[in-house]
Amino acid sequence: MSEITQTAPVRERSGKIASAVGIVLNFLLAASKMAVGFFTGLVSVFADGVNNLSDCGSSVISLVSFRIASKPADKEHPYGHQRAEYVAAMVISLIVFLLAFELLRKSVSKIVQGSLPAVAPAAVAVLCVSFFVKGGMFFYYRSVGKKIRSDVLKAAAVDSACDCLATAAVLIGLAVAEFASLPADGYAGALVALFIGWQGVGIFREATSKLLGQAPDPEMIADIRRRVLAGEGVLGLHDLHVYSYGPDKFFASVHIEMDAKVPVLVAHERIDEIERRFAEETNILLTGHLDPIVTDDETANRLREQVRAALEALDASFGLHDFRIVRGEKITKVIFDVTVPFDCPRQNGEVLEEINRKVRQMGAYDPVVTVERE
Repeated sequence: MSEITQTAPVRERSGKIASAVGIVLNFLLAASKMAVGFFTGLVSVFADGVNNLSDCGSSVISLVSFRIASKPADKEHPYGHQRAEYVAAMVISLIVFLLAFELLRKSVSKIVQGSLPAVAPAAVAVLCVSFFVKGGMFFYYRSVGKKIRSDVLKAAAVDSACDCLATAAVLIGLAVAEFASLPADGYAGALVALFIGWQGVGIFREATSKLLGQAPDPEMIADIRRRVLAGEGVLGLHDLHVYSYGPDKFFASVHIEMDAKVPVLVAHERIDEIERRFAEETNILLTGHLDPIVTDDETANRLREQVRAALEALDASFGLHDFRIVRGEKITKVIFDVTVPFDCPRQNGEVLEEINRKVRQMGAYDPVVTVERE
């Protein structure tokens, strides 16, 4: 997991500067392209300018979102306001999509009319400048977006890359229009519109996914596991849950396994130390739950390994935790949880039935099994 070392003010300042740069550059590009497109009648150049104008508006929304996201937690929003960035990204995507639809309509009209405007040197010059400016913005947005983990700036980087492709398509269209009797300007404008629309759909999907509770980054999960397992006396962990309230605000809970012979106060102190390290070294607020594990029961240990082997025979991706036995006069209850990947095609009931059957084949055991999706 790439850790966040910047403070909230630094993150806000970096985001605001990047947004301000985007406003200035996109406005200049939009004004020059729209002016050239208007006076030459080149719809593709005008469309590319409108695309830059939408980017300028997106940068304004980004600037506002960083301001809102940096506000501290309050009574109505106890977990802060960082999800405002996701809302801003959704607004940007809707604006982009509507502009794409309007540009596509105008481009199709141009194709139907079959008009062939003359290619002006000024149009070629402004498009070439735009290509290199947008390329530089792509690398700038990508660098800052990764540094401060901003979805808005990452979306702006993707947008800049698409703009480079769109501008290149316009240049190719103008070249074709110069040497062939085809309404290539209209076709290039339609291609730009499709680029813009696809870009808007992608930004919208990413933002809504995170608002709905997107799965955490696998690198983050691996880092959390590594840090917890490095704690003193930790034998294992399970039931790890991570919740995101913004690109820089995470909460996590985990069951931490320790030897049952360790005194409760000592185990509690060790878990407190793990939680403190997370608070000091990461942007994750971790809550640990103690799970005492009996390690000197030979019968339980042997049976645990038998059950683990049976699970691996069913599916190597199945996990086992919270294993314990409760001895009765005639029968012994075998209690444990099984984790199943979300993409496992078998239903939980089917998995439970197979596991119960295998456990009963091991002896006079009554399995009490909980199957949960990982």
